[in-house]
Amino acid sequence: MPRTLFDKLWDSHCITTGQSGESLLYIDRVCLHERTGGIALKSLEERNIPVRRPEQAFCMMDHVLDTHPGRGDRTAIPGGEAFILRAREGAAASGIRTFDVGDADQGISHVVSAEQGIALPGLSLVCPDSHTCTLGALGTLALGIGTSEAEHALATSTLWMARPPGVRVVVDGRLRPDATPKDLALYLIAEHGADGAAGAAVEFSGAGVEALGIEARMTLCNMAVEFAAVTALIAPDAKVFDYVADRAYAPAKLPLKEWMALHTDAGAHFDRTINIDATRIDARVTWGTSPEQGVNVTGRIPAPRNGTARRALDYIGLAPGTAMPEVAIDAAFIGSCTNARLSDLRSAAAILRNRRVAPGVAAICVPASAAVKRAAEAEGLDRIFRAAGFEWRESGCSLCFHAGGESFGPGKRVITTTNRNFEGRQGPHVRSHLASPAVVAASAVRGRISTPGML
Repeated sequence: MPRTLFDKLWDSHCITTGQSGESLLYIDRVCLHERTGGIALKSLEERNIPVRRPEQAFCMMDHVLDTHPGRGDRTAIPGGEAFILRAREGAAASGIRTFDVGDADQGISHVVSAEQGIALPGLSLVCPDSHTCTLGALGTLALGIGTSEAEHALATSTLWMARPPGVRVVVDGRLRPDATPKDLALYLIAEHGADGAAGAAVEFSGAGVEALGIEARMTLCNMAVEFAAVTALIAPDAKVFDYVADRAYAPAKLPLKEWMALHTDAGAHFDRTINIDATRIDARVTWGTSPEQGVNVTGRIPAPRNGTARRALDYIGLAPGTAMPEVAIDAAFIGSCTNARLSDLRSAAAILRNRRVAPGVAAICVPASAAVKRAAEAEGLDRIFRAAGFEWRESGCSLCFHAGGESFGPGKRVITTTNRNFEGRQGPHVRSHLASPAVVAASAVRGRISTPGML
């Protein structure tokens, strides 16, 4: 019987299915971060329950860290130091590898997991973070879970889960040079709704996806949770095999025969299929407080169709019919697990070279990992960002989410490469507009929401 890629991954990890219909899955690798990881480890310690396979568990310091140079354990989030200390002590006591502050390989969990070969084709991986689906770009069954589920996975190497339906997104044609995977994701969510894949496992496929590089695929899978997906997947290919080769936690000899079988069979069933013509996609930006509330950067804000849209416009402080290129910004942020890898920074730097950020615009760049930061500096990208007027920071989640920490300030309008534009996501009353690194860079230079072609 033909099976989807998700079917193959699920079936290979399913231990048993209970009377409730939920399945017990074997979990190959567990990733933690300091915001919730220390809580899970402390809970196990208090109950005298050991971590079953500490060599397959990893802890990343990323969520609450200050990203200013010379940070140490400093954090702007109230009580943040306690989260860092608890995670550090718990991981050390359990024998878990920690990518700590100052570690040469520290960074955002979903980025480090790929860089280190912790996420690999065919493996199952869980992390108490909704954007774990990023790693499906490598053909990993990557699941975002809760803290109590992380405890269960640490103690038993298993996870109870109901099997989700399958949605296939087929991307025909290639993105034009002025469009990016971020634009593709924002287009998909705007066209089919933020609940378009509610509770489903999404597989991205088609010539448009196959043409993407690995980091671009990660951006696409990262945004799947904003489409209400449980996880996202892309069938691994030669690009993936080359990417994971020689990574620290990858096998010395890659099981290529097994990995090459990780694809959807012809005739396999999906509960829904969505077709997208990539050649029709332009640079996108959000105008509201949901990733689905977006238009082309050259477009205008539509008339509100319901109370949710009216509330979004009230919060964002804009009126229907407003042309997006007329919207002035106060700040620009390049960072997050969505768009702060090396290719993202190169894209922004190409726009910023020999240009300056507009007067009055605060601009910050936070590389997604220490490895990305080193690579960018080796290419001189940091000098381009600084010369343009951007702050150049240490790696971490930073201004992707507020949690009581750093913010641009109430009422400020921010163009950002992050994944969520919810009310208060980047601070109380901050107004966030999601876009690609190139659009963020161009907007910072012009002082208004812009495409690079408007400079």
